[in-house]
This record gives sequence, C-alpha cells and structure tokens, in this order.
Amino acid sequence: MADDAKPHSGGQPDPSEKPPADAPVIRAIAMPADTNPAGDIFGGWLMAQMDLAAGSVAARRARGRCATVTVEGMTFHSPVFVGDEVSLYARLMSEGRTSMRIKIEAWRRYREEEAVNKVTEAVFVFVAIGKDRRPTPLPPADDSNRIK
Repeated sequence: MADDAKPHSGGQPDPSEKPPADAPVIRAIAMPADTNPAGDIFGGWLMAQMDLAAGSVAARRARGRCATVTVEGMTFHSPVFVGDEVSLYARLMSEGRTSMRIKIEAWRRYREEEAVNKVTEAVFVFVAIGKDRRPTPLPPADDSNRIK
C-alpha cells in the first residue's frame, strides 16, 4: 500500500464539497465500542448522533421538550472509522404549528488529516411536546429561540 493511501482515509474527499459555514451542533469521536461486526462504525450510532444534534436544535426553537417523529431519506455516502471526528451540522428548514423539519449533515475527518467528507445526511422531523406529552404549538420565534 502506498504511503499516501491510508487504510482509514475513506476515499478521496471531493474538494468542491465543503461543510456548512456554521459551527457544528455536535462533534464526536467514533470509538471501538461503536463498531458493527465488520469493524466500521455502526450506522445506528451515526443516526443517534444525528438525532441528538437535531433534537438540540428542536428543543432550542421550541423552548422545551420535543420528540422525533420521522427521519426522511437518510443516505450513507461513505463509512466512518474508529478514531474519526464526526461533525454534525443542523439547519432548521421549515416549521409548522407544532413541528419542525431539521436537515442534518454528518462530516468526518480522519484524526491525522485536515480533509473532510460528508458521510450522511437526512431530514429529521420533530414535534414540540407539552407537559401533557401531547403536541403543543411552537412559541413565536424571537431572539431567544431563533436558530441562526
């Protein structure tokens, strides 16, 4: 194997593809306990990290408890390996009376490199939940809960 072909590099990143300019909502390091039987990071671990990131955005916007309703079109572009830094970016796409659609992108960086590549993306739909555990209307957006 050539020196420039690292076994965990996950392929060549597309230099035209760049992560969102905003700061990631969450950064996590993929650990050995997060692997599937083939030794790669389990897709369920990655999906859980994405749900945590989307849930954080939803709770801030709703100023309270939220629940995941659905995940739309999750696509895995490339694997994540043990030791990779995974950055999760979130963007509030739209909102209804009680619900929010939040796009999540997961980007990986091999721990010894600077290059990044997108590994997966999806839209998570959350609903604001009241004290009675039923859907509740979102509060008006203002400076305290507007997602930038």
